[in-house]
Parts: sequence; C-alpha cells; structure tokens
Amino acid sequence: MTRPVMLSLAVTIGLAACEGRAAPAASAPAARALSTPATTVAWHPVPDGPFGLGRKPTAAEVAAWDIDVNPEGKNLPPGRGTPAEGKQLYAERCAACHGQTGEGTPPLYPQLVGREPTDFSFADDFNKHRTIGNYWPYATTLYDYINRAMPLMAPGSLTPPEIYSLVAYLLAANGVIAEDAIIDRKTLPAVKMPGRNHFVPDNRTGGENFR
Repeated sequence: MTRPVMLSLAVTIGLAACEGRAAPAASAPAARALSTPATTVAWHPVPDGPFGLGRKPTAAEVAAWDIDVNPEGKNLPPGRGTPAEGKQLYAERCAACHGQTGEGTPPLYPQLVGREPTDFSFADDFNKHRTIGNYWPYATTLYDYINRAMPLMAPGSLTPPEIYSLVAYLLAANGVIAEDAIIDRKTLPAVKMPGRNHFVPDNRTGGENFR
C-alpha cells in the first residue's frame, strides 16, 4: 500500500524542483516509504509466465483450494452426520438467517425447506421459492456449498461431521431422506434429489453462428 504514496510524493518533489520551489516536507510514513529499500518486496518471477511476474503454486497451495465436491461426490471427506445432530447445529449456526424451520428471512436469506411447487413452474411466477426440496439437483453439491460459503460470517469454520449433519437435517426437513438416516461420503452421492430430472444437458445447436 506504500507504492502510490511513494509515486505521488516523488512527482510532487520533482515538480517542485523544476519550478525552483522548496519541496514539501514528507510526513513520517511517507518518509519511511521513500527510505524503504525496494528489495524488501518479495517478488517471485516466473521466466515463462505472463510479464515475468508471480510464481507457480506449490502442490500444498493447490490442494488447499481444491476442495470442490462434484455431483458424483469427488472430494467428499471422511465423517458422518444425522438429521438429529444437524437440527441442533442448524438452530445454533443457521436459523438466525434462514429461519427456525428453513423458511428464510426475505429479502436477504433464501428459504431452504419446502417441496412446492412440485411441477418446477418457477418461470410462471417469480414469487415461487427455489428450495433444496424443490430445486436443488444434487445432494453432494449441497455439502460443497455449505463447506465453502456457510455460515455467512464465518465460511470454512464447519468441520466435515458438522457439514454432514447439516446436510442430513436439511435433506430430512425437505422429506428427501428419513429422519434416522446417516449421511457420509458413501450415502450422500446415492441421494436422489426431487428436482434432479428437471436438469438436462444443453443440447441446443446453432451456437456456431454467433462465434
């Protein structure tokens, strides 16, 4: 954050010198910025990279970001959870935003629980809510989303068993699984969501005309 200060101060000093005026005194932070050696900036050049800047990420850095869970359940971690365990956790970590029973708190926090409409007629009425029970196509990506983005003020703070428990509770609340079901990396990919068959591959043709 010191570079803009250094640049603007250097321009001011240069202009003052050209006009024969005394240069303004530098503030303490700016003076320190001017006296800071450029070698303190940690550059990692990559000869073959764009502009010769940056560096290739390490395997550990890539692994830390490679946490997405796909529809088949790839990257689901060890752990397990039940609806009963998730219900208590939901009340503690989720209900403040999404409501005590997943009814949502419009307009900011969406409804999570509900099976209506069952005919996938959302385009007919924008007031119809898309929920886990009527819209979400894959149970595994529910784990993925909670893992990466929830709770809103502390994403990434939940452990795998806690996430499995929340997923189990939300699936049970939507009538997708039984109340005594156990959710883990083997059982979760086998869950078929009510809205799954409404999602199909895009088979439209003619796009080549717009290239």
